[in-house]
Amino acid sequence: AGSDTRPPMLDRTDFASWQQQIRLYCRGKYNGVNILKSIDEGPYKLGTFRETLAESTEGTPQFGLPKDIYTIINHYTDAKDIWDNVKMLLEGSELTKEDRESQLYDDFEHLRQHKEESINDYYVRFSKLINDMRNIKMTMPKLQLNSKFVNNMLPEWGRFVTAVKLNS
Repeated sequence: AGSDTRPPMLDRTDFASWQQQIRLYCRGKYNGVNILKSIDEGPYKLGTFRETLAESTEGTPQFGLPKDIYTIINHYTDAKDIWDNVKMLLEGSELTKEDRESQLYDDFEHLRQHKEESINDYYVRFSKLINDMRNIKMTMPKLQLNSKFVNNMLPEWGRFVTAVKLNS
């Protein structure tokens, strides 16, 4: 009786039949395609190869670097140097962070509820601004934030603002 836990024994008188049985046996094993490939092509050789990860088709996410950034960093061989330079190029330098901080302070200073703007829309704009400030590690006292929001609401909210101030 045959067993599927070991390959069939070689029958020297009928090599073609044995070869077919070995191939069927290998195909039925875990990773059988790769086993057959190593039989046909020899053992796997470690090396380097290039593989296209994404084609330039519309709607397909691309995970590579833009060409302009790649041309700037392609001479680096150390992974840390590559990462640090890509990070600097994509996030910007301290100067641009300072510019961003200045812009956020200006936006905060001029934040007011617009006519016809709902309280919810005003709050969403306010929250987004505060989140942007937190993302670059800007801090302001909570009282200043709350006062800014309340004091710049439309006049029709005045009685609620007064009630909040009286309860504080």
